[in-house]
Amino acid sequence: MRAAAARAHPATLLSVADPIHPPRPATSLDEELLEAETSAIFSELTDAERLLRVQDELRGGFARLAEVGKAVSIFGSARTPRDHPRYAAARELARRLGSEGYAIITGGGPGVMEAANRGAREAGAPSIGLGIELPHEESLNEYVDVPLAFHYFFTRKVMFVRYASGFIAFPGGFGTLDEMFEAATLRQTQKIRYFPIVLMDADYWRGLSQWLEGSVQAAGNIADSDVGSLVLADSAADVLRELAKVEARRPRAPQRRAA
Repeated sequence: MRAAAARAHPATLLSVADPIHPPRPATSLDEELLEAETSAIFSELTDAERLLRVQDELRGGFARLAEVGKAVSIFGSARTPRDHPRYAAARELARRLGSEGYAIITGGGPGVMEAANRGAREAGAPSIGLGIELPHEESLNEYVDVPLAFHYFFTRKVMFVRYASGFIAFPGGFGTLDEMFEAATLRQTQKIRYFPIVLMDADYWRGLSQWLEGSVQAAGNIADSDVGSLVLADSAADVLRELAKVEARRPRAPQRRAA
């Protein structure tokens, strides 16, 4: 029966001895975790070992950021060159926010992230970079003063949200969109509530906003309030106005260790 099916549909059955992708070592711990049940990679860790690594990343992030106080997470393309107007805009916005008492949290990479960390340092504000292990990706930018390194995207995302009073997204690609929609989903499901999501450079984002309203909302898949949770802006004043609408997070008292 199996042989007959294979002759009838030769492309539908894969031989274990002849996979499309021969197994190889994982290029990151994220891949090692997410592809562990496939034949694409060699599985090198047990689930117990993976849980310990996740726990270590969360514990380290919690300890390092516990007393940051009010902060803003800034996202945007890593491909934005230093001579681009958006680089200058992100640098100036971070400097303005830093002077208003906000710490700046980025992904720690180049482009818009570097610009934001640079502006934070110029303002004397905490300049935080949450780096992620990626194949063929450069390390944290030179303007990060509080570096944290993550292997897992999902542990890193916890830090972006837990320690921020709002999100600011400059134009970017999949990574920026991923973080922006993650925050929008958390807002929609009330996992976070009073949390501004500001999209800088209104012209860049307007098409997305119109599509959400004209297609996604019109089809009944999201509510008017979901579209309204994404605020288009063009200036630091716009951002500060949105942040002023919510109670910023405050530093927590250091937690005592159990005796």
